[in-house]
Formats: sequence, structure tokens, C-alpha cells
Amino acid sequence: MRRLLPTILAVAGAILVPATPASAHAGDTTSVSDYRITVAGLSSPLDGVTVRVVEGGARLELGNDSGRAVEILGYSGEPYLEVRPDGTYENVNSPATYINQTLGGETAIPAAADPTTAPTWRRVSGDTTVRWHDQRARWTEPAPPPEVTADPGRAHRVREWVVPLRDQTRTFEIQGAIDYEPPPAAWAWWLGSALLGLTVVLLARPRPGVAGPLALLGGLITWGYVVTTALDGAGWAPVPILAGLLAGAAVRWSPPFYLTLAGFILAAFAGFGSADVFFAAVVPSAGPTWFPRVAVACAIGVGAGLAFTGVLRLRAAVPEPAPA
Repeated sequence: MRRLLPTILAVAGAILVPATPASAHAGDTTSVSDYRITVAGLSSPLDGVTVRVVEGGARLELGNDSGRAVEILGYSGEPYLEVRPDGTYENVNSPATYINQTLGGETAIPAAADPTTAPTWRRVSGDTTVRWHDQRARWTEPAPPPEVTADPGRAHRVREWVVPLRDQTRTFEIQGAIDYEPPPAAWAWWLGSALLGLTVVLLARPRPGVAGPLALLGGLITWGYVVTTALDGAGWAPVPILAGLLAGAAVRWSPPFYLTLAGFILAAFAGFGSADVFFAAVVPSAGPTWFPRVAVACAIGVGAGLAFTGVLRLRAAVPEPAPA
């Protein structure tokens, strides 16, 4: 085990150090929100064309397996994106190409980007599925809507939205809505995390065999959260994957130092690093809306409990100084 620990530390450093900033800003899109973006469908369905919301509402996704070219129109009705059978193209003359490059739409628009000029297409992908930011399908104002300001504790339909599409000469639309949902009680999730951590210490300290299964539970729940975020389009987050792996390995190796290391990484990177889910109603995750908060609470509670248990065992293993 002593020879294994340096390897674990080296792998942890190699993954955690470079991956943490990228994970925090994955695709510059993934973030929690109190505004739920939903797609109702297409105004005129086309076989092979599918649309959905991904990354917690940060982007829209259109898949085109119809065998025909489908255009996504920009904010002035100009051609913006075109998904063809051989890939995806963007119009460099469309202002939307530059507005949608970042979540906030703050990229400078070149003077040559004129929606009234003929499109100049640039191939950006060989894929027939495209994801893009769209200001029409998001609440972009700095202040909440008046109805939310007046009653923030209740859900509200903010507005409905459409994004126009064109199939050759026929125009149709993606239709959807923006709904406000009140945020959860963050204090309750923090309290639950603390109580879970205390329970882990009380169970694992007097019973060495309990620590491994508890760590495995924390690792499995963390992996489950990673899967749900990937299904929502956010990609695979390497830091929580590593944290879950180290925690899961404790079912076989649970000496004090390993428990401390695995618990700290689980709590810090899969727990506290994702604690923003306690403060917002909408989380970039597929499946039940409560699961991300449960997963993060478990990562914090189980991880902190294991780390504290490992520290207590390390202190207990230090021999008492011999009497003078």
C-alpha cells in the first residue's frame, strides 16, 4: 500500500491540477439557474429533425438526419447555421455567429457582419447535430421579470419563445418557453450534508469495516451525478470521476491515510466544488431535479466524514511518548 499511495497522488495531481479550471467553465456554458428552458417541439415536424435543450438551458441542440439541409435563422431572419447531410456550416456574415459565441453574447461583432448580405458559409463540423447559444431562448436581462420580483417564492411562466428554421423555401419554428422556479432552501441541504458527515464519523470510527462501503456509496452516487450531467450535454467531468474512483477504491484499501486523502478529494472536488446546486432550481443534469443536490450533499457529507475519520485514526496510531 505504501508503494501505491505515491501513484495515487501522482494521478490525482495530474488530473486535478489541469482539470479544475476547465471543469469549472466547461464549454463556458454550464451553470445553475432559476429559469427552466423547455422545448415544446417544432411548429411543423420534419422526419429526422430533433430539437432539445442541453446544458441546463444554456444551449439548444438540433439534430438533422432528414437527408436535407436545414437552416437556423439569426436574430434578423438571416441564415445563421445550416445543418447539411455532410456537416454543419455557419454564416460568417451573420451577427448571430458572433453574438452567440459566449453565454452572455458579449463578443464584438465585426463590421462586415451584415444580415442583409448574401451568406458566406464556413464548415465548422462534420456532424449533423449542432448546439448553440440562443438569446431568444434565455432570460438575458440583468433584473428578474416584474412578476418574479413581486412574488419570488412562486413559479411563473416568464414568456414563450420561437427560433425560426428554414427547409429550402419552407419556414417553420422551434417553439418553447421560459419558466421561473423558486430556488431550494440551501440551508436545509447544508444541514443535511453536515448531519450526514457526523453520521459517517459515528459509524466508521468504531467500526473499521464500515468505512469502505460508505466510501463506495459516496463514489457511486458521484459517478451517477457525472452520468446525468453528461446526458444533459455537459460532457464528462474528470475531477468528479477521479473523486468517485478514489472513494470507491476505499472498499478494499482503507488505511487512515487513504481514507483522509479519498475523503478530502470527494468532499472538496465532487462536493464543495459543485455546491452551487444548493442555490438554484435548475441544474445542468438529466433526470430528477432533486438528484444533483442529493449527490452533492452525499459527496460533502461522506467525504468530510471519511476524511475526519482518517485523521482520527492517524492520531490514534501515533504512539504515546514514553514517560520520562
